[in-house]
Amino acid sequence: MSANSAAQFLPDEGAEVAVAGRSNAGKSSAINVIVNRRQFARTSKTPGRTQLVNFFELRPGQRLVDLPGYGFAWVADAVREHWGRLLQGYFEQRDCLNGLILVVDIRRQLQEFDRQMLAFAASVELPVHVLLTKADKLKRGQASTALLTVRKELGSSASVQLFSALNRQGVEEAREALEKLLGDGAAA
Repeated sequence: MSANSAAQFLPDEGAEVAVAGRSNAGKSSAINVIVNRRQFARTSKTPGRTQLVNFFELRPGQRLVDLPGYGFAWVADAVREHWGRLLQGYFEQRDCLNGLILVVDIRRQLQEFDRQMLAFAASVELPVHVLLTKADKLKRGQASTALLTVRKELGSSASVQLFSALNRQGVEEAREALEKLLGDGAAA
């Protein structure tokens, strides 16, 4: 189910894990690989296609929530402001929200919008797991250095891992993180 306003959100029950990230960080591809379903979340060559809050039931009472991308999408300022209000309402109103998976392009590392999302999650005491996506685009040493840099910056405020939807690097670790954030049971 998709929502364009807080009134359209699913009932606030069960357990949810939200997935957020810049519009061009590979969020939809990461979701599809983690849940092992093609086009579960629609992918596009054009960043910013996720424009609604999309609720995906993984099993009864457990959902993955795909949030609109931020920071890159070429949309009107009014639309971007609406997304901001929609996300703020989502994070502030959802008691069933158990965690956040933050998708970050490893080549860009943490950007200002990512830091804002991390600060917002911290303000509502929400556990965060960071996927450094597109790890296949860097040499192994560069990827390891980027991982260490982000881990050092975040300290104990979030767990961090390397991830590649293309070559399936880090998929099991990401599934385990999702399971942990959801509570108990399998992720997909």
